[in-house]
Formats: sequence, structure tokens, C-alpha cells
Amino acid sequence: MRYLPLSDAERGEMMKTIGVSSIDEIFSDVPESARLDGLIDLPRQKSEMEVERALRKLSNMSLSAGEAPFFCGAGAYRHHVPASVDHIIQRSEFLTAYTPYQPEISQGTLQTLFEFQTQVALLTGMEVANASMYDGSTSTAEAVLMAARVTRRNKCVFAPGLHPHYAEATQMLARTTDIDITEIPSAIDADAQVIDQIDDETACVVVQTPNVFGTLVDLELIAKAAHEKGALVIAVVTEVVSLGAVKSPGEMGADIVTAEGQSIGNPLTFGGPYVGLFACREKFVRQMPGRLAGETVDADGNRGFVLTLSTREQHIRRGRATSNICTNAGLCALAWTIHMTLLGEKGLRELATLNHRRARQLAERLGKLDGVEVVTPRFFNEFALRLAKPAAGVVETLAAQNVLAGVPFSRLDPNAGLHDILLVAVTETVTDDDFDALENALKGAL
Repeated sequence: MRYLPLSDAERGEMMKTIGVSSIDEIFSDVPESARLDGLIDLPRQKSEMEVERALRKLSNMSLSAGEAPFFCGAGAYRHHVPASVDHIIQRSEFLTAYTPYQPEISQGTLQTLFEFQTQVALLTGMEVANASMYDGSTSTAEAVLMAARVTRRNKCVFAPGLHPHYAEATQMLARTTDIDITEIPSAIDADAQVIDQIDDETACVVVQTPNVFGTLVDLELIAKAAHEKGALVIAVVTEVVSLGAVKSPGEMGADIVTAEGQSIGNPLTFGGPYVGLFACREKFVRQMPGRLAGETVDADGNRGFVLTLSTREQHIRRGRATSNICTNAGLCALAWTIHMTLLGEKGLRELATLNHRRARQLAERLGKLDGVEVVTPRFFNEFALRLAKPAAGVVETLAAQNVLAGVPFSRLDPNAGLHDILLVAVTETVTDDDFDALENALKGAL
């Protein structure tokens, strides 16, 4: 018998119960631009071999990061991940471990989460960190909700260099609450404008450093102004390797730090899965989303690990939960921890120094070209170029020459009017030959 779970009558009954008149109405919160109008342009049926051939043909149309000079960043970075990381995470005790529903039985899993949290707290300069989130953008959205709970206020201010995708993810979650967001238009170096927006109703200020244009932001003045008004500072880091070279957000006065951990231990992998880092001051720990693994001793005095805090809807009543993110990115967090352990403090500092030095070298070369201006005043390993032509067209021209030149800012925020801005990222994976290829191709395109 064919499995036909729902009849038209049953669908109608369900829609009547939830108060909608059509299936489309259920998806009304999804923007029209993100919806498909009809079927995808693919054959309705093919044999298995034909499907393999068709998908291989589609795949060959793409130019992957490892096949060409690669300068894309804007929140996802290509770094070298040692083969040992992949080998270790595929050990059966790690690969098969899942959410610890009876947590104290899963001592190995709890210990890896505890080590991960310790590394995140040290790196961000904070007192406590959780056992990871989905990614950097959802971590940021959860941080804004947390700040509203802590301050009992509902105004949030976005600094002008916050990644547009992080802003959109946060706004989507904020729309389901009473949080009002003040968003300053995108600007390469205008974080001082944030201070003017902070008042007695402000719950938090969200500042990214390095920001989406690569600009390093000094949080100290912003933190001072925010704390004078009783507001919290949420520091966002999309390139976590930068924390090997710059002062940590905690040292600069941040109250909550959210970050994308992909740069360490996790390859680009076509956009995910990634791993969200989340850390805060200890006094706010009861409002922190996600899980917190802790250290203890058993009845015989032996070291052990426990699930200290888990204020999520999986564990407590939905109305009392601090988060409805129902898992942590455990395997990606483990990869992060393994890579970080292999690097150590000395290795991370050397990696960060190399990234910064190589970025400076390329910026100096490209800044001498006609039609190119380096507009990021201070950066780590990513900077913005102002081109004499629209950046999107230049990127397409160079891609046809097998050079992936970077990310046009218009792709992230089409409405900002910054169509001539190109974001260029440099990591340890980029060679001198790659520099030559980009410089020559850019010369020709302009």
C-alpha cells in the first residue's frame, strides 16, 4: 500500500486549527526573494547513473577554493587544517558520540566540551564559555536576547561594520520578541557613531572586530559609554585567528563575546556546518544560552565532569528556557579544540602574525595599482578595496580567469550603495604566485 500520510481534508483540518487559509500563508515570514516560484529546473526523473553524470557536470561548473588563487573571506576563511584533525575526529568514540542525555555517563564527551569551553574563555578573555552554538550569526542573535533578559531593556544598537548576514539573523529572531534594533548604515570606519546612539533604554551594543570591512575596532571607548548607561557590549568576531594577535574583547570591556570558530579546525565545506563560540562574564552565566560542562570529583575523589548548566527547552519548560537552539555543534567544536591544541598559544600567535604580515604585503602591492584604493585604515588579514569599476563585475571577470579575487560588498548588502567595494582576505594558504595572479588579473580588469 502506498504511504499517503495526508488527505486534502486532513490538510484543511490542520490549517483551520492553526488559523491559516493556505499552505503558502505558513511561509509568510520567508521573504519572497528566498522562495522558489515553481519547480527547480531539473529533469523530473533519471536513472542513478544519469543522476551521477548530471551532478558531476553541475559540479564541474564551480571553481573551488583549492583550485585557484583564493582571496574570499567576509566571515568564512580558508585556513590550513592539519590532517591529524580529521583523523582524530573520525575515531569511533568521537564520531558516534551524540547529545549526552544521561550526561555523566558520557565522561569523554563532557571532557571534550569542558576543554573546548576553557580554550574559548581564554581566547576571548572572558570568564565562562558555553559548549558551542550553531554558528557565529546564531550566537550573536542569542546574545542580543540574553542582553535584553539581563538588562530588562529592549533596545539594541548595531555598529555600522556588523556583517549584514549576522544583522539579518539577529533581526529575524528579534522580530519574534519586543526588541527594537537601531542599525547604523554600513561604513568602513564609523564605530564612533555608535556612542551617540546609546541611551538609558539601550540593552546592548553589537560591535564586530575586525568588522566586515576588515577594520579593527577599539572597543574600550564604546564599552565605557555603554556601561555608563547600563548597557552591555556584545563583541562579534568572524575571524577567530585574529585573537592570536590583537587584544581580546574581554580585555577591552566586552560583556558577551560571540564568534565564528570555522577558521580553526573546520574547512569551508561550501558554507557549513560551522561552530559558534559564546562567552560572557560569570555574573551573567544564568542567562547564557546552551550547555555548560563543568569539572567535579566523584565519591572517591577522582576528577570527573558534569553537565553543570543546561537552560534549554530540551531540558526545562519551554517558557523558562534561555534558548531554543537544541544542540551544540559537537563534532565541529571537537575539531576546533584539536586544532587549537595542536597549535598551542605559540602556534596561534605565529599563525596570526603570518596572516597579518601577508595581508599587509598584498595591500601594499594592490594599493599601487591604478583604479585601486585600500580604504581599510587598520586591519588583521582582510581589507576593503575601492575599485574604479563595480566590484561584482570585476570579480566575475577574474573568476573567468580562474582567480577568486574576493567578495564584492554588494553581495552582502545590495542596498548599502557600496558597489565599488571589494573585500579581500589573505591567509597562510595564499602564495606569492597567487599574489602575482591577482595583481595581473586586476590590472587587466581595470
